Amino acid sequence: MTSVPHNADDPFADARRRMVEVQLPRHEVADPRVLAAMAAVPREEFVPASLRDNAYIDSSLPIGCEQTISQPCVTALMCELAQLTGAERVLEIGAGSGYGAAVLSLLAGEVYAVERIAALAEQARRRLQRLGYVNAAIVLGDGARGLPDAAPFDAIVVTAGADALPKPLVEQLAPGGRLIIPVGPHPRELTMYRFTAEPDQLRVEEFGTFAFVPLVRDDGPGL
Repeated sequence: MTSVPHNADDPFADARRRMVEVQLPRHEVADPRVLAAMAAVPREEFVPASLRDNAYIDSSLPIGCEQTISQPCVTALMCELAQLTGAERVLEIGAGSGYGAAVLSLLAGEVYAVERIAALAEQARRRLQRLGYVNAAIVLGDGARGLPDAAPFDAIVVTAGADALPKPLVEQLAPGGRLIIPVGPHPRELTMYRFTAEPDQLRVEEFGTFAFVPLVRDDGPGL
C-alpha cells in the first residue's frame, strides 16, 4: 500500500492520506504508481475555494460552467485502466479543472487535455503552469474529434459520457493503445469501457456503471 507521509505544514495532508490509504483501495484501485500520483497532486487546488474543505471526499464537485471534477476513485480507476508505465503519449477528453491531466502527467511522458469550454480551459492552463505540471498541455477544442495533429496516442481517457463510441478517438489510438470511456444512453447509467487497439480487432472490456456529464460535440451529441 502507498503511504502518504504526514506534513504538518499541509492542512490537507491527512485528508489526502485517507483518500490514498482508505478510499481508493476500497474501490479496488491498487496500482502503486496511480496511488503515488494521487497522493502527490493537491486536489484542493483544482476545486473552487469555497469547496476546498470538501476536496478529498469521495464525490464529484462542481467547478463552474455546469461541469464537475470527477470523484477521486473515478479519476484513479481511469488512470489505472490506462495501464501507463511512464513514457506514453496520452490524450484526455474533458480537461475540466485540470486535475485529471495533472495526475496523468505524473504517470505518462506527455499529456494533452482537450476542453471545449474556453473559460475552464484557460483556468486549467494557468493552474497547471502555476503548479509545475510542465508535460501537460490544455487544448481548447471539440473533444469528441480528438486531437489528430498530436496522434497517435498510447492511451485516451474520456471524462464525459458518450452515447456511442466516437470513431475519431478509435482512429487516433496507437497499436496497442487503450481508450477508456464511459458509454451509454443515460448520463447516470454509463458503462465504463476499455477498448484496446489490437492488430485485427478492438478488444472490449467492461468495468462497472458510473455517472458523468455528457460528452458534447460542437455540432451536437453523438459521433
